[in-house]
Amino acid sequence: MDSVDFLKHREIVFDAMDPDCDQAQTAALRLADVEGVEQVQVISASALGVSYDLRRISLQQIEEALDDAGFHLSNKLMYKLRRALYYYTEDTQRANAGCGLGDSNCTRKVFIQRYRRLEHGCRDNRPEHWRKYL
Repeated sequence: MDSVDFLKHREIVFDAMDPDCDQAQTAALRLADVEGVEQVQVISASALGVSYDLRRISLQQIEEALDDAGFHLSNKLMYKLRRALYYYTEDTQRANAGCGLGDSNCTRKVFIQRYRRLEHGCRDNRPEHWRKYL
């Protein structure tokens, strides 16, 4: 798959009835330094545009982090349905690409496996029971 297929552009909508009338701006400041989030744009006081790399982070992880931080997402039926559809399609795309469920960085496993297969001087050839004696 092309890397463009993993770049997602989503809209996160916050509850307009929340006392913090500018949740989108506050959330944009928090998401700006998150690994995997490429771009954050404030659309309105209660809407936020997010571009992210699906190989590193998913919409579900972003929204759960915002929810844990105290932000209130909109629970209107349309947004719930859209969210559920995005979660399902992103989980499926990640699974097809070899990313496990809950892996924040699935490409990391590929590099770890390759490192383990390479011949280098960082291996201890002694049996496990001999290693603890030295």
